[in-house]
Amino acid sequence: MRTVRNSYRALILLICLVLCEHWGMAQPAPSEHPLARLYLDNQTYLPTVDSALSRAQARLSELIHWKLTYKPDLYVVGDLDRFTELIGGKFPDWGAAAAIPSRQRIVIKSPDRFPLQRSLPELVAHEYSHLVLADRMGIREAPRWLDEGMAMYVSAEWGWTDNLAMSKAAVFRQFVKLSEIDRVNRFNAGKAGVAYSQSFLAVTYLIDQYGAGPLNLLLDNLAAGQPMDSALMRSTGALEVEFEKEFQEYLAKRYNVTSLFMDTIWLWIFLAFVVIVGGFIKFRRRREYYRKWEEQEKLESTEFEYGPGKAEESDPDEDDEPWRR
Repeated sequence: MRTVRNSYRALILLICLVLCEHWGMAQPAPSEHPLARLYLDNQTYLPTVDSALSRAQARLSELIHWKLTYKPDLYVVGDLDRFTELIGGKFPDWGAAAAIPSRQRIVIKSPDRFPLQRSLPELVAHEYSHLVLADRMGIREAPRWLDEGMAMYVSAEWGWTDNLAMSKAAVFRQFVKLSEIDRVNRFNAGKAGVAYSQSFLAVTYLIDQYGAGPLNLLLDNLAAGQPMDSALMRSTGALEVEFEKEFQEYLAKRYNVTSLFMDTIWLWIFLAFVVIVGGFIKFRRRREYYRKWEEQEKLESTEFEYGPGKAEESDPDEDDEPWRR
């Protein structure tokens, strides 16, 4: 009986050793940063992540006057199963990164393994902003449009393609109500793109129209447990439905058929320029090829030219007119 127990103990010990070894391989020692512990599958991303974190924290401190009260874990992983395991559940196919405040964690898909729509610095700043805002809100949650809009505002990830997407959404009446953006993880990629763009524009509109002071007051009111309607009224003087109406009018003025035409005309101008440059390069290469071909033909030619006044020497033994003899 003792022998059996010893065998079980040895087997359990062996399993534990194997699991510990496997966990040690899967969990490399982190790279320490003043703002986070970094677990990077590809260590060449270390300087990029380092600078992105520093810039994001500087901008957040200036905008909402807050710093994280803890040091989160930040992962950049190249394995999809590992990504899913770290975020603790399912995730939309179009998702590239996630922030999990309850686990004090950021998980990002590695750019060298996945086709991402955003750069690594943008993703780092975006997800770090989520953690900082969640920490500022305490046990409360900000509306999704405010959370995502703040993250995009801090990461400065707005580009020409976002403008084009919003112009298309305006023309085809695909705008999303701000309150509906809470369900963005259930949207398809196209609708999610519009929702994220609207979130950014809503936060930009809030800051431009009312200022950073009312934004912080809004966050304070929400953190204190006030409903969105009351929090907006106390910080901006507008009820939620009134703010939504203002914002929709702003979108209608900024994005329409004219903006779509202007966005796409620049695309066509760029494509035309590419075609012209490509044609010119092709013409130059073809002309160079013909020039080299002509030079090669001259070198390989067996015909010789004679200078002026020179005649071909004749053989004295040959006589084309034998009857003259």
